[in-house]
This record gives sequence, C-alpha cells and structure tokens, in this order.
Amino acid sequence: MAAVTIVDDLIIGAEAGPLALIAGPCVIESLDLCRQVASEVQRTARELGIGFIFKASFDKANRTSGGAFRGEGIKKGLEVLAQIKQEFGVPVLTDVHESWQCAPVAEVCDVLQIPAFLCRQTDLILAAAETGRVINVKKGQFLAPWDMKNIVAKVEATGNRRLLLTERGVSFGYNTLVVDMTSLPQMRSLGYPVVFDGTHCVQRPGGGEGGTTSGGMREFIPHLTRAAVAVGVDALFLEVHPEPSKGLSDAATMLPLAELPALLRQVLAIDAIVRR
Repeated sequence: MAAVTIVDDLIIGAEAGPLALIAGPCVIESLDLCRQVASEVQRTARELGIGFIFKASFDKANRTSGGAFRGEGIKKGLEVLAQIKQEFGVPVLTDVHESWQCAPVAEVCDVLQIPAFLCRQTDLILAAAETGRVINVKKGQFLAPWDMKNIVAKVEATGNRRLLLTERGVSFGYNTLVVDMTSLPQMRSLGYPVVFDGTHCVQRPGGGEGGTTSGGMREFIPHLTRAAVAVGVDALFLEVHPEPSKGLSDAATMLPLAELPALLRQVLAIDAIVRR
C-alpha cells in the first residue's frame, strides 16, 4: 500500500507509524471556534504522538434545508484556514464542491476533500487531483467499496498518487446509514490509505425533527470508531465541537471535544495490537 505524505513530518499509511487524525468542527463558524478546537486537538495529538490535520468546511453545499447555515464562504473561509495553519503549524483540510474552487483552495490547504455525494463527479475529481495536493475522497453513501476503483483510476489518470479513501457509512433504508466493516480492507486493497469517519457514519440524513435537518446517534461514535480501528485503518476522521448541540452544522453527530482524548487513547491501544 502506498504511503501518502501530507507534510514532511506526517505520513499516512506508513506501516510502522501510528494512526493519524483528521479533526475539527463541521463548518467554520468563527475564527475563535477554530482556534479553540485546533489548540485542544493539537495538544492531545502531541501528547499521544499522532499526526493531526485540522478540518473545517468553508461551505456546506448539501444542507438538508435551503435555509440552513452554510458557512463563511470561500474567501473568508480560506482566510480562517490560512490563519489556523500559520498559527498552529498544522496541515489543513477542507471540502471542494465545484471545479473552480480547487485551485484557490489548493493555495491554502494541504488536503482537498471530495464530499461523498460528489465522489463520482469526474470534472471535480480531476480538477482537485491536478492541483497536486493530497486528495481525500469520501465514499458515497450509494457506492460499494469495490466501485471506488473507478475513482482511484480517475485520480491516477492525472499522475497524482497522493490519495486517501474514506468510509463514512452506506445508505440502508430511509434516513439511516450503516457501516460495513468489510469495506475497510476492500478499499485498502486498492493500494491507498483508508480513513474511517466515525462521526458522519452515525448520521441520520434528513432524519432530524421536522425533516429539515439531519439527525444522528452520537452515542455510537466510540463504538464504531473502536470497531473500525480493530479491523484496520490508517487514519480517523472525527468532527469535534466544544458544545455539539450548539453547532451550526451536524450538531447531532459531532463528538464533544472533551471526549476526544479518552477515545483516542482507547483506539491507539487497539491499533497497537492490530499492528503487532
């Protein structure tokens, strides 16, 4: 399996290395919130000796309701991400939704993320891959893990081999997602590091009160995350917030920031056993 260098001191997929962590709030609510989250997660990551990539979205383009908060927009959002990157010295990741966004986002961000609903959008994938940045593709809720080979081929066609593949659950009936743990080794067999998204997989799309928001079952984040690490992954993706219930996006599925250290200690112990 190919190892992917994010920055000089952070490599995902190295056989001897520990798990890496992609974490941050769902959406950029403010610079102050991003600073708080980045500071606390970075402190925990350093204590545990794991690599950390800060994540936040400048736009949530696929909100359930047209009236829902979407974010700060690309200009202000990139300013916030650039500030976090400079202030804390951490690589940053954000979503891209349209082809034209890729070039300006790549000027700031170390990782460009393709949202699950857009993982088959060829022009978007090609534009992102052609920047030369690391690309994190979230597997669509509608895709089988073996179908990711076609997405891998699209990225490779540009000459870019800096690719991560993320599992975030698959649709199972109405407003429900489940996780097929066999998808993790199946995607890993495609030759690239696999990330497990422990927060979006507990989402209930459109299943919030009144059907205008997505619901979720936050209490199962630790269970599924521990299970995925036991199966074998290269990194974790966790959306975290100091007060998830007050979050402006994915309030039902973000992990309370204060609970992150204990969960990471558990999964690192599991990961050490698996790697032996």
